[in-house]
Amino acid sequence: MLKKEARKITGGLSAPSKMPGPAYNLPATECKTGAKLVKIPGSVCAGCYALKGRYRFNNVRMALARRLQSLKHPQWVQAMVVLIKGEKYFRWHDSGDLQGAAHLKQIFEVCNKTPETWHWMPTREAQLLKLMDPDTIPKNLIIRMSSHMIDQGPVKFWPWTSTVVTHDSPNYGATKRFCPAQDQGNQCRDCRACWDRNISNVTYPKH
Repeated sequence: MLKKEARKITGGLSAPSKMPGPAYNLPATECKTGAKLVKIPGSVCAGCYALKGRYRFNNVRMALARRLQSLKHPQWVQAMVVLIKGEKYFRWHDSGDLQGAAHLKQIFEVCNKTPETWHWMPTREAQLLKLMDPDTIPKNLIIRMSSHMIDQGPVKFWPWTSTVVTHDSPNYGATKRFCPAQDQGNQCRDCRACWDRNISNVTYPKH
């Protein structure tokens, strides 16, 4: 399969300026848990960046909708492999989240077929992770369970997590890894903590 055909099937990859590699995004409006959290003050989703700014442009919304629809395409896994192959780092869902168990299984297939790529996927879909043994996840994929509320500590049921804290929180900086992007032009640069299975929790400052 050619990359041109793969992009047509999947809707193509995104290229977040912060990241060391490409990503794949879906409509934040279709998040299962996030759609509920966005209505709750104090939740991380309440001020979701993927529901404002350029994400509201018609062309962006249409592109995200195409990617969501593409998950049903019988060649989606093969097409994603074509697009990701050769990339060292990849992020799943710089907007949006898992759509269910079948979607997660597809991602596992992509990861298994791109063993040279390190994959990172943050998620709030706790109900899927609670049914899963972490040892069954492809070794080149890290799934970080994101805590729902600002200043909430990491969840206890999953080995890799992420949290969001305010500057005056007692949890501020009390982590094995604090995201350094705010001090380096909102970019990862040489930090790869989010992809590192040896780092149990990554903390992000509230913007």
